[in-house]
Amino acid sequence: MGSFGENSRYRLVWLRGIGWEPLAREDFEARVREVFPDIDLDDPEQVHWVDGSEEWPAWHPPEHDEP
Repeated sequence: MGSFGENSRYRLVWLRGIGWEPLAREDFEARVREVFPDIDLDDPEQVHWVDGSEEWPAWHPPEHDEP
């Protein structure tokens, strides 16, 4: 998995047999378990973090100017 860029709530996740999907932290486990119900998310043979980090980038919603 790799970062989608700074200030993005998504990481690009490669799902074997499906391809790349941008996933937010809160969607990651549910989507991976949907595709691979028996996956062990703590097994480095099954889940590989490209940048060596299990962290999503720090994301802050854009500030909106009030009229």
